[in-house]
Amino acid sequence: MAKIVNSWNEWDPLKRVIVGRPEGTNIPAPEPAWWYDRPTGDYPLGSFGPFPQEMYDAANEQMDYFIKVMEDRGIIVDRAVLHPGMHDRRAVSTPDWTQLNQHGVNNVRDVFLPVGNEIMEATTCRRSRFYEYLNLRPLFEQWFKEDPEFLWTAAPKPRLTDESYEKNYFWNLFNNWTEEEKLERTRKWQYQLTEKEPLWDAADAARCGRDIFWQASCVTNRGGMDWLKRYFGSKGIRVHHVLFDKNEHPWHIDVNMLPVRPGLAIYNPEWCPITDEFWKLMKINDWELVPAAEPTYVHQNKCYLTGLYESKSWISMNTFSLGPNTICVEAHETAYMDQLDGMGIEVVPIPYEKVIPFGGALHCTTLDVCREGDLEDYFPKQVEGY
Repeated sequence: MAKIVNSWNEWDPLKRVIVGRPEGTNIPAPEPAWWYDRPTGDYPLGSFGPFPQEMYDAANEQMDYFIKVMEDRGIIVDRAVLHPGMHDRRAVSTPDWTQLNQHGVNNVRDVFLPVGNEIMEATTCRRSRFYEYLNLRPLFEQWFKEDPEFLWTAAPKPRLTDESYEKNYFWNLFNNWTEEEKLERTRKWQYQLTEKEPLWDAADAARCGRDIFWQASCVTNRGGMDWLKRYFGSKGIRVHHVLFDKNEHPWHIDVNMLPVRPGLAIYNPEWCPITDEFWKLMKINDWELVPAAEPTYVHQNKCYLTGLYESKSWISMNTFSLGPNTICVEAHETAYMDQLDGMGIEVVPIPYEKVIPFGGALHCTTLDVCREGDLEDYFPKQVEGY
C-alpha cells in the first residue's frame, strides 16, 4: 500500500497537498478570542456573516490556477471537503458556549500539523474554529485505511470557556493601551489568552526535520508551547519557541519567518526575531538569516478576515515551496520574487490577491501532507535549555 503522509520540513520535493476552500468563510460572530470590525465592508463591530459572492468567485478562480500549476508538475492535490455546517452557516455549541457562526476552511494550515507520517489536529483557541477539523476528516478517514503508517492524532480538545481569555483585552488594545504598553506586552508574550489550558495553532510552526520553530503568538500560549515540547520531545523532535518584536498581535509564523532550504531562512525585518537563543542556534549551525524584501503590492480590501491585508502587507512572505529551490510567490510581490531569484531559487508567480482577504496566502491555504524526503537533523549543534 502506498505511503500517503510523509512531511518533515517546508522544502523537500512536494508530492501531495491539501488546498482549502474560500466557500463557507465568514466574518465570524463575536467571540472572546477575537474582535472583528470591518465597517467599510458592511461588518461593524458586533455584526457577522458571509463575504460577497463575487469575492468567493474571484478567489476560486485564482485557487484553481494555483492547483493547475501544481498538478501540471505531477503533484497530487486534494481539496478540503466542506461540512454542511459551513454551507448553511449554522450556529455551533458545546456545553460551555454557543458560537453563532464559524470561521471557514480556507486556511487548512492553521488547524492541522503534519510531522513525518503524523497529522495532528491542533487545539486552536477560537470558538469559531472549534469544529473546523471536520472538513478534513473525510480525507483522513480514507488515508487511515490506505496508508498503514499514517498516524492520525489530535491534541487535547480545549473547553474555551471565558477563563481562557483575558477580560476586556481587545477593548484595552484598541482604546486604552499606549504604543509603549503594547510593545511591552509583545515582548512579554502577553496577549488575549490566559494559561487556563494549553492552546496552539498549527500555522505557528516552521518545520525543519528534527527541529520545529514555533512562534510565541496570540494564538499559542505558554501552556500550548509546553505541551508541544513535551509531546514532540518524546519523539526526538525539538520544539523551539521564537518571539518576534513590534507586532502587537502576531498571528502565525509564516509572515515572520520561513526556512527556504537547508541553511537558509528568511525573516521579517519589521517584526524580527528577538529570542537570543534562536539567533545563536542559527549561527552555530551555519544557517543564513536574510531579511525579506519589502512588500510592494497595495491591497485594497473592504472586507477581509484579519488586519494584515490592507495597504502593503507582509503577507508577501507567505510563500509555498514545491521543492528545495522552487517557491510559489504571490505574483504582485515583485521585490520578493527578485530577491529569491537572486538566491538561485526558481520563482513560480501565483496571482493570489483575491484569496488573501479570506485569511491567508499560499502557505496558509495549503497543507503539504507528502514530501519526498526523510527525517534529517539540520541543527546538530544545540543551545542548552532551548
